[in-house]
Amino acid sequence: MNSTLTSLARALAAREISATELATDYLARIDALNPALNAFITVDVAKTLAEARVADAARAAGTAGLLTGVPIAYKDIFCQQGWRTSCGSKMLDNFVSPYDANVIERCRTAGLVTLGRTNMDEFAMGSSNENSFYGAVKNPWDLAAIPGGSSGGSAAAVAARLAPVALGTDTGGSIRQPASHCGITGIKPTYGVVSRFGMVAYASSLDQGGPMAQTAEDCAQLLNVIAGFDERDSTSLERAAEDYTRELGQPLTGLRVGLPREYFADGLSSDVARVIESAVAELRKLGAEVVEVSLPNTELSIPAYYVIAPAEASSNLSRYDGVRYGHRAAEYGDLADMYEKTRAEGFGSEVKRRIMVGTYVLSHGYYDAYYLKAQKIRRLIAGDFQAAFAQCDVILGPVAPTAAFNLGEKSNDPVEMYLSDIYTLSVNLAGLPAMSVPAGFADNGRPVGLQIIGNYFAEAKMLNVAHQFQQATDWHQKAPVL
Repeated sequence: MNSTLTSLARALAAREISATELATDYLARIDALNPALNAFITVDVAKTLAEARVADAARAAGTAGLLTGVPIAYKDIFCQQGWRTSCGSKMLDNFVSPYDANVIERCRTAGLVTLGRTNMDEFAMGSSNENSFYGAVKNPWDLAAIPGGSSGGSAAAVAARLAPVALGTDTGGSIRQPASHCGITGIKPTYGVVSRFGMVAYASSLDQGGPMAQTAEDCAQLLNVIAGFDERDSTSLERAAEDYTRELGQPLTGLRVGLPREYFADGLSSDVARVIESAVAELRKLGAEVVEVSLPNTELSIPAYYVIAPAEASSNLSRYDGVRYGHRAAEYGDLADMYEKTRAEGFGSEVKRRIMVGTYVLSHGYYDAYYLKAQKIRRLIAGDFQAAFAQCDVILGPVAPTAAFNLGEKSNDPVEMYLSDIYTLSVNLAGLPAMSVPAGFADNGRPVGLQIIGNYFAEAKMLNVAHQFQQATDWHQKAPVL
């Protein structure tokens, strides 16, 4: 169960274990531990074992790919044919997808075996995974703690060794923040590198899918599978295929690492700062040169994000009206009453809050004052990063101001919850790639991640920085005792 994706692929290729045996082992562990963790929404043993048998047949026939037979878990935001795709919401509790998302098509072609669908904040709206219709996910390191959100189910599943790898999505930090809080590795690629086709939309100009795994090498292998142009996604980038493992193993001598002064100011807890400073010192030992940079508009990322993202959510979620698919109120008068009751019953409080904010900022008289101004700030934030990258190759910093907080601690204070995203939101607003790497533990024993931010299409460089760090440290090998 502690094996990485890379080592499992080698074991399968060497016939040391079959895909069916591997899937059976993981399913047994899910059955034993998921009731306490609530990491999975849907598990279908028959479907999983059928996929595993197909993988074993491909191995026997000599037609298998590198990752054929390796198990994977999917955040319940990716449409998957024949599987319930709920987005953690009552609104889609009865929705079974008739088609596959592009990333699932790619994983299926590569021979990966579905273990199940992981829990998430409803429609990916949240930082703690407490907003799911199916209940909160627990952090495997401490069941009293949040796992982070919105991809908390995927992060908890990988951390608890319920799956070797998982897919998540990142709109404002929703891969990196739960990866940090659960002590695993997760990467958000450059916007447009991974197709959004079949990924239920929250904020279309910010959403991006990406891998979550134990190691940077595993993330690179999985990114090789899911990245690529898709003509069905108008925001998909038409670029030549890359091998994201190509730089793994290159020395870091001469690498310029930027530390933004704004990331180490008031608000960062001392124990998280200690972990990040120790990680930077380790990279110095590996040959990196540290320079100070500035991202002056960092503090504006929160108000800008919480105007833009809710505005796009208001538009995207208008399709859930009880007419075509999803939840419909059982009793209603006329059509308008059906709309109102369906949406009141189907959406949770955080989703309703963001829809109302988004509708307000897009309304007549407020569009220029709020939405247009937020888009101008977004451009300033992107410019800050380009100025910083003129001085460095990658930017380092914390993922969140603190380690994982307790379940329920911030549930009644949405603004306090939003502030926990201060170091991640600006990356999405700029469309940049970024990742979280396990770097140590806070004073309370909960994991802390190091954030690595790259310039556009610098995923391979970032992954090598993470890989070299993981070759020199063993934080990524630590696993919770369950």
